[in-house]
Amino acid sequence: MAELEALIFDVDGTLADTERDGHRVAFNRAFEEAGLDWQWSVALYGKLLAVTGGKERIRHYLDHYNQDYPRQDDLDGFIAALHASKTQHYTRMLSQGLIPMRSGVKRLLHEARQAGLRLAIATTTTPANVSALLQHSLDPDAESWFEVIAAGDIVAAKKPAPDIYLWAMQRMGLQAGACLALEDSHNGVQSASHAAIDSILVTTNGYTAEDDFSGASLVVDQFGEPDQPFLVRSGEADGHRFVDLGLLRALHGRSDP
Repeated sequence: MAELEALIFDVDGTLADTERDGHRVAFNRAFEEAGLDWQWSVALYGKLLAVTGGKERIRHYLDHYNQDYPRQDDLDGFIAALHASKTQHYTRMLSQGLIPMRSGVKRLLHEARQAGLRLAIATTTTPANVSALLQHSLDPDAESWFEVIAAGDIVAAKKPAPDIYLWAMQRMGLQAGACLALEDSHNGVQSASHAAIDSILVTTNGYTAEDDFSGASLVVDQFGEPDQPFLVRSGEADGHRFVDLGLLRALHGRSDP
């Protein structure tokens, strides 16, 4: 039986519920600053989340929801500048403490560190976003907790492609069988699965609750706390009421042949 050696975390929607009142708001502020009349509503942003990556999301919006907008000669540069502005707005929100970690995240990370598990991040969001979230919402030194932070454009193909997980595992010198992925979305589950990670825990949020999580070991609504139990959406929690290392090791053990 392979030993569980590493936990690999997604960020947006997993470590923190960043999408609706974080990234979406920052995009709208960037659009306003650029003199654009674009406004991404809660409902529209839910549809745009089917596309991973902020620059890719803007392009998808133009191609499918705002086709009448005249295209600049340097569309790539225009999109990149908008996304850079959005990142500045988002990190400013983080520095003001406006986006807290999800329930149970800090407890679980401390427990994993104390047990000697290796930690990594695999996300499509930009490195600046990850750094700001960890520093301001978790701990000033939290970046050092993670052996590898695989983020943004470090790979060309974003989730649901497996590349970001493969990159992280390669840097750690680990095989997929030694890892457990923690995700919140269909694209994330597909990414981890295509990287041959069989142990996948999903914590849903308002945008992803109805996603198809085929391939996940367990789907719950949050990591939870002893006094704030999770709701099991699919899978077996073996009597656990919140996510701890005992549950993660049990999930990992199920994936062994």
